[in-house]
Amino acid sequence: MPSLIRPRHRALRVLQTSIAGALLLVGLLWLADRIWPLPMPADDLARVVLAEDGTPLWRFADADGVWRYPVSPDEVSPLYLQALLTYEDRWFYRHPGVNPLALARAAWLNLSGGRVVSGGSTLSMQVARLLDPHERTLAGKSRQLWRTLQLEWHLSKQQILQIYLNRAPFGGTLQGVAAASWAYLGKSPKQLTPAEAALLAVLPQAPSRLRPDRHPQRAQQARDKVLQRLGEYQVWSAQQVAEAREEPLLLAPRQEPALAPLLARRLNTANSPPLIRTTLDASLQRRLEDLLLGWRARLPERTSAAILVVETQTMATRAYIGSIDIGDARRFGHVDMVHALRSPGSTLKPFLYGMALDDGLIHSESLLQDVPRRYGDYRPGNFSMGFSGPVSASSALALSLNLPAVQLLEAYGPKRFAAQMRMGGMPLILPPLAEPNLSLILGGAGSRLEDLVGGYAALARAGQSAQVRLQPQDPLLERRLLSPGAAWIIRRILSGQARPDRDPHAELVQRPQLAWKTGTSYGFRDAWSVGVGPRYLIGVWIGRPDGTPVPGQFGLASAAPLMLQVHDLLSNRDSQRGIRPPVEQVPASVGVAAI
Repeated sequence: MPSLIRPRHRALRVLQTSIAGALLLVGLLWLADRIWPLPMPADDLARVVLAEDGTPLWRFADADGVWRYPVSPDEVSPLYLQALLTYEDRWFYRHPGVNPLALARAAWLNLSGGRVVSGGSTLSMQVARLLDPHERTLAGKSRQLWRTLQLEWHLSKQQILQIYLNRAPFGGTLQGVAAASWAYLGKSPKQLTPAEAALLAVLPQAPSRLRPDRHPQRAQQARDKVLQRLGEYQVWSAQQVAEAREEPLLLAPRQEPALAPLLARRLNTANSPPLIRTTLDASLQRRLEDLLLGWRARLPERTSAAILVVETQTMATRAYIGSIDIGDARRFGHVDMVHALRSPGSTLKPFLYGMALDDGLIHSESLLQDVPRRYGDYRPGNFSMGFSGPVSASSALALSLNLPAVQLLEAYGPKRFAAQMRMGGMPLILPPLAEPNLSLILGGAGSRLEDLVGGYAALARAGQSAQVRLQPQDPLLERRLLSPGAAWIIRRILSGQARPDRDPHAELVQRPQLAWKTGTSYGFRDAWSVGVGPRYLIGVWIGRPDGTPVPGQFGLASAAPLMLQVHDLLSNRDSQRGIRPPVEQVPASVGVAAI
């Protein structure tokens, strides 16, 4: 009997010793994990600003000059994931981070070949090296294995794969498959062909030696090697592989994102995510930037310009150009004139006439007096330096006469007008301690191009002004500025439909459903033109950002032609896409006499 008990005690001791050893090992590993934690990738301020469709507009590199476009595995083509895992790590989802068979095979190939033929690293091991670079020594390899175990311990396979997708080197300053796809191929990684997927799968093996823009022949040979393996393992059919091998190595012109720089700078804050999404239309932004560059030779020295295009229904910004060229220091290209505070000139007149209509002070054909007037020390005059005598309200607005507008503001009240504008979402900025006065209606206050465009939205949105939206998550903020009837009448006047015989716009241009107003600030410092089209609001500013006068430059001569050119471009673009302008509805509150 005692002889039977002893083996049981001995087995029990062995079991207890094994458990204790295992617990000790786990404890030591836990302690080592605490002492040498996994160096997870931190937010190193690399940012990419995106258009609405995901096209990169602008990028902000990290401290090392590297730019990346973060994506998840779901945002990458399945073809790329198949090529990557087949070529790099077929057993990625099955091994615990280290594949002993792959290591043994690599060691045998290297020893028998007398040189490094294969590395045997798993995808997890490659991610560990990306997070904690090491020298190719025994100590460095040991550290890589430890980091790999930590990765598998703390992260899921999808998280490890995502780090690789975003951190793998692709040559030069590119990291991650998305940045490489946009830079080399000019497309989203979701849209890769089989040949392109195979190419991007192999580039991180030797990013400098295989850069397709510098070494296309090497890159194609490496791509074909990946395709051969995909065929051998029957991941892709023989026909699919053969067709991919026949596809030539075609690269898009290599260029870094370089659109909407001033908007990108405005949205890039300390709390911004790595992907800063906007509502911009990348193709429209590019066309308008090229258009404005073509205008540079037509503008005086040190003069800049800004264009803002907003979709009326959603108030989403489709194009945002804050200066002619951000790199042109002589024209103050670094100053964002969409957001800058400037004198709005006569662009506020439509709002005053609309408020006066709502208040019952006038109707569209009420007679106003265009005669010389003096208000204390203030003596306004018309731009033409002449006077028309009695003139209808619609003609006074269409001709942008100053004296009738000042007369109307006196009757309405400058303080009341400023308050109504503020409550309607269009604040007018005055100097400290200054009170609104009659000069307000001729530009005696500060406003921004984006605020003016948001205010003119009331003419197309049944009297509701709205704040311009720059990002998809921005809410649509609306405020009542005018009644629907007043907004319709003012828009009709500004489109030249009220009195074609007296409207100078009718002789200059015939564009149905386009209402527009120009403005010039005191001393020819700012030239404005704001258009309300069938689908878009267009705002244009031209002047010197430093506020220096530019004699001879005014809204009708400078800003209006540019605004009309932008309108024509938008109209032709919609026509080519088969988009018809919406039918204008007459508000029920508008009487026949007003029409």
